[in-house]
Amino acid sequence: MDTASVTRQLTRTAIVAMGCALAAVALPAGTAGATPSSGISAVNLAQADVPAGLLPFITGPGQATVREITIAPGGTTGWHFHDGRLVGIVKQGTLTHPGADCKPVVYRQGQLIIEPEGEKNTHVGRNLTKTPVVLDVLYLLPKGKPFFEDAPAPSCDAPR
Repeated sequence: MDTASVTRQLTRTAIVAMGCALAAVALPAGTAGATPSSGISAVNLAQADVPAGLLPFITGPGQATVREITIAPGGTTGWHFHDGRLVGIVKQGTLTHPGADCKPVVYRQGQLIIEPEGEKNTHVGRNLTKTPVVLDVLYLLPKGKPFFEDAPAPSCDAPR
């Protein structure tokens, strides 16, 4: 598959993601001091390999995955970070999304979420409402990396 075909395929995948899949939770990686997730479910909608050099923020080959994530009322992703970039849209509900400074950013239905890569971008997604939050997310990760890496809560996060 040539670069133009891969680019078109990724563009289509991103459009599907914006129309249908975000935050980010798979199986816990088991980091000491990590905060557990609860009330989370995720469904993979699409996946494609990304050739090395196509994404400037990934060294080597990558993988693009579109997932639909649901956070139940009172649910949390637990504190985590990603080894690649994420682009998502809130399909339903209201997501409270504090970063490492613990200052919550609130995302509502129809709003885009862009999460940069790296441990310095540790964050948590919380549903503080009585209705489910549904996110559609495009993960752009180095090939073989998990959807997220568990992280301990920062000292500014009040016990929950």
